[in-house]
Amino acid sequence: MAPYETEDSQGAGQSALRRKAVRYAVPVAVVGVAAAAIGLVPALADSGDPDLPKVTAQELIEKIAASDTEQLSGTVKIHTDLGLPSLGGAASSFGGGGGGGGKDSSSADPKEKLTELASGTHTLRVAADGQDRQKLSVLDDASEYSVIHNGDDLWAYDSASDEAYHATTDRAAGKDQHKPRGSEAPATPKELTDEILKASGDTTSITVDGTAQVAGRDAYRLQIKPKQSGSTVGAVTVAVDAKTGTPLKFTLTPASGGAAVVDAGFTSVDFGKPAASTFDYKPAKGTKVTEADDLPAQDRQGKVPEEFKGAEGLDGLKVIGEGWTSIAELKLPKEAAGLASGAGTADMPGDAQKFLSSLGDRVKGDFGSGTVYSTRLVNVLVTQDGTVYAGAVTKDALVKAADAG
Repeated sequence: MAPYETEDSQGAGQSALRRKAVRYAVPVAVVGVAAAAIGLVPALADSGDPDLPKVTAQELIEKIAASDTEQLSGTVKIHTDLGLPSLGGAASSFGGGGGGGGKDSSSADPKEKLTELASGTHTLRVAADGQDRQKLSVLDDASEYSVIHNGDDLWAYDSASDEAYHATTDRAAGKDQHKPRGSEAPATPKELTDEILKASGDTTSITVDGTAQVAGRDAYRLQIKPKQSGSTVGAVTVAVDAKTGTPLKFTLTPASGGAAVVDAGFTSVDFGKPAASTFDYKPAKGTKVTEADDLPAQDRQGKVPEEFKGAEGLDGLKVIGEGWTSIAELKLPKEAAGLASGAGTADMPGDAQKFLSSLGDRVKGDFGSGTVYSTRLVNVLVTQDGTVYAGAVTKDALVKAADAG
């Protein structure tokens, strides 16, 4: 169906609407253990273009902001293509001990699973009942991993290893917050949409791009595009439930074309109240239970690889530019600069240095030389002196920022 209109964002009034849209209609905090870059396979979600009353982009943003959906359950099919190999095996080296649940870690720790969902295809079951009860389950062929937020408790259980992880929410610690500690990453279509609208401004074009049917429900397609050149983001398309205003699907396509980098949404969804038993969990006899508060502080935050010891001393982050072409600049510690820039270290064998250099593209400019590491969405330039420039921007934009710096 052809687009209804081509209305861009309009000044302060539109910005106010975006800020209003940032509040979570379904604050599925537990679902935040899934990476921001997750989503639904479109072929499983879409089935025709329903005939719906015309709406403007402003009206559709208002509809998202006014959505009061706090109860739902459904199935999510995740496919993410950042142009990286699967991170499942590597995640353990950064997550605090590995999939086997070492002495000071647990394979059920949500941080262990977060990077696994950042690539490939996964099936999830999600449920929410207001701010205090949410559940997410990652389904594999022979196992299941679940994260359950119920009141003041956050439980995670990995059936493959028969390990459980337990933490308490910030609210239980006396803070007026509803999200469990360590679960801030957005993952539902609603949360992803809020993050995009929050970051939007005069640098963004927002239009209504026809209709779709997602998980058997009629929806409008809200299309969000950068106005700036130099961004690797082509467009973000959000399917918004025509009745409730709840985002059902979130798709991010790269400026370079091809398959979506992120494609997030539901294959089935029910807006009824889930059964209270959905959020009940008690470890079975023999299950190894790890308490978050019993872990050393460094394991709660994630272990730092030996090569990057001293990274806690990173210089303060600086942001260059604005909107879609924002670039983060920071300084690596000396211990990590040589490795990250692809230059290696003085005691590194020549073959190892060549292999390290082959992982990225060598670039030169007024700043000197460095290496650009690329995905389909994010590019990172590490200069020989250990300065890092990163953003959802082109390589040329990074080199330009480094030259200006």
